[in-house]
Amino acid sequence: MRIGELAAASGVSARALRHYEEQEVLVPERGSGGYREYTADDVVRVQQIKAMISAGLGTATIRRYLDCVRSGEHGLALELCPELRAELEALAGRLGAQEQEIREKQQRLSELLTEG
Repeated sequence: MRIGELAAASGVSARALRHYEEQEVLVPERGSGGYREYTADDVVRVQQIKAMISAGLGTATIRRYLDCVRSGEHGLALELCPELRAELEALAGRLGAQEQEIREKQQRLSELLTEG
């Protein structure tokens, strides 16, 4: 399938697919004439990439750990390599700290609003 067909099948824009290719997380075959050729496996791969991006991982991290991702009958699952587990735990810690900072700012804003 061509890039437009993969975009339609995966729900990701052709532009995003080209970005994934530039970041080396999606590597299509090249057919005659140099056109990108994608397979059904690439649809699954794009879904895996989307899931990892939505969880807050950058493409550099995804590139390192994409081989740890599996798609099973119950959807996407991560085979937690020790290094990937550490990355995810660090991300969760950063998100927790950001949440706390947001709560503190909300509290200060509430205090300012009630003082006025």
